Parts: sequence; C-alpha cells; structure tokens
Amino acid sequence: MKINVKSEIGPLKTVMLHRPGRELNNLTPETLEKLLFDDIPFLEVAQKEHDIFAQTLRAQGVEVVYLEDLMTETLDESTAIREEFLKQWIEEAGIRTEKYQSIIFEYMNRFITNKELVLKTMEGIALKELKYDRKSSLVDLMSDESKLVVDPMPNLYFTRDPFASIGNGVSVNHMYSETRNRETIYAEYIFKYHRDFKDKVHLYYERYDPFRLEGGDILNLNERTIAVGISQRTSSDAIEFLAKNIFADETSKIDTVLAFDIPEARAFMHLDTVFTQIDYDKFTIHPGILGPLVVYEIKKGDAKGEIKVERVETHLEAILEEYLGIDKVTLIKCGGNDRIASEREQWNDGSNTLCIAPGKIIVYQRNVVTNNLLREHGLEVIEIPSAELSRGRGGPRCMSMPLVREDLK
Repeated sequence: MKINVKSEIGPLKTVMLHRPGRELNNLTPETLEKLLFDDIPFLEVAQKEHDIFAQTLRAQGVEVVYLEDLMTETLDESTAIREEFLKQWIEEAGIRTEKYQSIIFEYMNRFITNKELVLKTMEGIALKELKYDRKSSLVDLMSDESKLVVDPMPNLYFTRDPFASIGNGVSVNHMYSETRNRETIYAEYIFKYHRDFKDKVHLYYERYDPFRLEGGDILNLNERTIAVGISQRTSSDAIEFLAKNIFADETSKIDTVLAFDIPEARAFMHLDTVFTQIDYDKFTIHPGILGPLVVYEIKKGDAKGEIKVERVETHLEAILEEYLGIDKVTLIKCGGNDRIASEREQWNDGSNTLCIAPGKIIVYQRNVVTNNLLREHGLEVIEIPSAELSRGRGGPRCMSMPLVREDLK
C-alpha cells in the first residue's frame, strides 16, 4: 500500500482505526493520571460508538483497516518476527529481570493466534494471570494479585498520534509520555515487516529519535506545506529534525514546514484540538488562539542539511490564506461567541473534526452549538455518538489515521 496524504480535505479512501478493547477495563482511578485519562469509559458503549464511527466511514466509501489487524498480519509473516516483537514488547513494558521476562514470555507465547497475542499486548497483564511459585520471592509475596505487572495502552484508539502520514511518507513518533511511547512499537513493526508497507514507505521520523513528536500536531495543508504544532506534546527540536528529514527526501514535494506556537495546556493538547481544516477555505478554530499568533516558517537552507527559519507574527487567517493560495479563509469558532459553550465544546473536541471530503465532516454529536454553526456555513455535518469515546479527550480526527486520500485538483 502506498501512503498518500497531501491534504486534510482530499476525499478519504483508506483510514486506520483501533477498536477500543479490554485495555479500557484496566483503567482505575489511581492510574488515570499516569495513563493520561480523565475518566473511565464504559467499554461496551465505547465499542458500540466506535463501531458506528467505522460504519459511518464505510457508508461514505472509505476503506477501514484496523491497527490490530495490520499488526496481526505482520506477526503472521514469520515466527521469528513474533518472537522478536514479544521480547521487545516485554523489555519496553519495563520488565527488566531475566526471571520475570521468562515468565511473561512463556505466558504470552501460549496465545495461539497472533490476533489474541496482539490484543493481549494492548490489554496489559495482572499478576494473578501468571501461574508460578511466588513463595521464593519477597516482592511476589508482598504484591497484591490484582496488581498490573504490565500496564495497558488505553490511548490506542487515538490512532492519530503514534505515527502520522505525511505526503507519501510517515513519521513514527517519539511520544510525549512513557505511557504512550509504548504504542509506537506497532507502527515500527508494521512499516518494517508488513508486506504492504515494507520498503515502500519513506520514514521521516523514527521512534528512537531524541525529541518528542505526536501525530495530532501534524496537519497536511497541501502537497508543498505541512503545519506542525509546538505544543504540550511536540517540541520545537522535533519539528526542526522532521523538517530536515523531509527536505532531504528528493521525492517529496514538501518545501515548507509551518511551526505553530500554541499554549501548553491540556485543552490545547495538540494542534488539531485547536483547529482543523474542513473545506478548501474553512477551518474550525478554538477562540482561545485567535488574534496575533507566532508561526515559524521553515524552508531548506542554502547548503545540504541546513534549514532557514523565519518568524511570522500575524493573524491566523493571513497565514492560511498565504500558504493555501486563496483569497479568504473563514474561521468557524468552536462554540461560537458564547464563552461557556466554547470552553465546554472545546473540552469535548468540537474543533477536532475529521474531513472525509471537501465540506463533508464527521463530528461528535454532543457539540450542538458548534455543529449548528458548521451547518450554517454550508458544511455537510455527519454526527456520531460520543458519550463514552469523548472521555478519552479526543475527537474523530484523533481516532483516525488516514493512509490514503485522493489528491486535490
């Protein structure tokens, strides 16, 4: 499969999702902060809501592939890949002693099908699941049997973040937190070993690169320009590193990286929680960043491997109009001019929309004020339920990773 994502609004052809699994049932009040959740979703309802999301995409002619299936197909390539993955997963789960590495490897290797194995790596492991003699260890005797010895990965249904499609390439990201950085192991193996991607995709960033970078901060504005947020989760060092790698690829048409300096706050977690493109000339926007905005333009330098950076401080509309090459951009405020509605619907990802074709977007049903405003501006708004999905603080864009979009004409 060839990655092809050169805009935010080109007709969506193939998208990757992850259906929420039992990893959500391993959230507890004590682990919420560590695992980056504000609440515990009701799994059964979250799955039903996610299935509606997937079916909505299919009804619009979009091919839906699942992370867990791509990873299963990767492990199906050979037993050697399965063993390599399992050993690396155990190491990255923080299991350091040879004794426990052996116990967990033996336990995990009992899963006959690779699909069962993949789902279990996402779910996490409680001590009571491991059958071995605990009397010879002080640590074991002092541990509660319900203790999680391997943490779950509950954020996986936000597939936008672990890697990002950029033109015909990808960035496999170094995530902000240790909790989420483990998620990127699946992308590493898929792009390294899966028959549809192996040796076919240019890597612009790797999970072992030193600076933090997340996919929610990356927007493909057009085939020549990407925007990246300097945010709570993505550092300026990473953006510079990413830009140099993109410019070094002679097959890439991208010649400009715009770095948007946005507030470091939970509500402004990523650039796509602040604004998303929904039509040729329309964007959703959080009113909190309106006004003068500091943006840095990054282009190739005069010498190989060098870049040129210029600070641009102006209004967001002017920046978007210039780089998109259009006369007028319309910014549609999340929640309109009502401050309470704006803050409430921003918290519930009213600005985090998934555009599946120019002027056609998928949104959360609960953001009533914003959705009505979008319709008033001529958008085709497709609503999905989100009572449980939204507890993870991510919207339709966060829950989807486009792999193929049609090029805009």
